[in-house]
Amino acid sequence: MEFSEEFKRFLEGECIFSATRSSGPGGQNVNKVNTRVELRFSIADSNLFSSEEKSLIQKSLKNKINTNNEVVFSTQDSRSQSENRQLVFLKFLKALEKALSRNKERIKTTPTVSSVLQRLESKKTKSILKLLRKPPIF
Repeated sequence: MEFSEEFKRFLEGECIFSATRSSGPGGQNVNKVNTRVELRFSIADSNLFSSEEKSLIQKSLKNKINTNNEVVFSTQDSRSQSENRQLVFLKFLKALEKALSRNKERIKTTPTVSSVLQRLESKKTKSILKLLRKPPIF
């Protein structure tokens, strides 16, 4: 499932971004600059998804949901706050796409006659090989 640019803008508008101090690289600015970005998205308050989609998101992202029923993502990969903001939003989009995509249902198939015969033949040859390894019985 691919989201349109317009949808992404609306989705970004519903997200709440906050910046905190990062524990990552930063040199002299490490204790002064807030570069770690946290994204919060309230599933219940969203107008972009149907109730069915909301339940799919809740099931799939249950480990990322806090007590306020918000999905929480954070990143501190970059030294730049704006870059971390883009990265965390991309991470959130990928998680949403995965949550909303449906897996194909597997169609059961029966083995062909030739594949069954081939399997049985290989079992016979293996058993003969193992019998030949044994010492003769007198």
